Amino acid sequence: MVDAASDNRKTPLAFGSRLGLRQSPAALIGRYGALLVLAGLILYFSLASPYFMNARNMVQIINQAALGCIVAGGLTIVLAGGHFDLSIGYMASLSGVIVANLMAADVPVPVAMGVAIASGVIAGAVNGFLVTKLEIHALVATLGTGSLLVGVNYLLSSGVATSIAGIRPEFMSIAIGNWLGVPRPVYYMVIMSLILWAILSKTDFGRNVRAVGGNVEAAMLSGVPIKRVVTLTFVISGVCAAVTGVLLASTVGSGQPNGGDGYTLTSFAAAFVGSTVLREGQFHVFGTIVGGVTVAAGFNGLALIGVPPFVQYLFQGLLLIAAVALSSAGRRWSRG
Repeated sequence: MVDAASDNRKTPLAFGSRLGLRQSPAALIGRYGALLVLAGLILYFSLASPYFMNARNMVQIINQAALGCIVAGGLTIVLAGGHFDLSIGYMASLSGVIVANLMAADVPVPVAMGVAIASGVIAGAVNGFLVTKLEIHALVATLGTGSLLVGVNYLLSSGVATSIAGIRPEFMSIAIGNWLGVPRPVYYMVIMSLILWAILSKTDFGRNVRAVGGNVEAAMLSGVPIKRVVTLTFVISGVCAAVTGVLLASTVGSGQPNGGDGYTLTSFAAAFVGSTVLREGQFHVFGTIVGGVTVAAGFNGLALIGVPPFVQYLFQGLLLIAAVALSSAGRRWSRG
């Protein structure tokens, strides 16, 4: 006699249920919203511009998304732990200024890069201290830290870009150029994303992060070291922002005082859009990459069809609002 339950698991309806296809329309949007948005953007811009869907432009979109995805990946770890980090864009700008100024002073490239990335560790540790020890809300703490980073930035740069183009070709070659036809920043994005995915999905620390983000009281009762876990999430976020700033300086050939400031909004948009990729409002690295590519595809398509620059800001703001709404709806659905 065949077990009915076992037999039902093999039916198309049961398979569709496991994929989430028998859920309500609202639940499907909460689970697949980002993929629907990306598909819609691709369809629209493919019809609006004959240049959007060619292979070279597709590679360019991923390249445009690469550095932003590294920042957003670090932010994803913080968000998964239930907090926010508004200092990431300012950290990216500062690390670019630090590495450029050190190399302009004839400091060896590895040392300059190490110091710049270490600044991200320090900034993240400060954020963690403010949030866990002084119990300042993360929004306020990281906004204050971001302002401090801007002050240090202008102290070092006086608001003027520090050019390193032509004097440090070995540094410029880090981010400029292609490997097998793919821009180098894309490889860095893949490497950093795999590291962050492994941290969040395959380690005890990652499980603790998700536990803290899901229910901090329950995590505390389970023996999770809350303060240490939260502090480390901010450190990871700071490191990712600093790495991005270094790569940005290598890409443009200078340390720009405000070069990374724009990554804050794009990172939040990418992370929240990504939380509606296959999971109901949960932050995860793969989703963030999809979100980052979605933002980049929107910017690229708008530029190709020749819209004024202000439309790009409208697009980014509306996308962030929609992503937060979808993410919140997904979490409500998953709870009940």
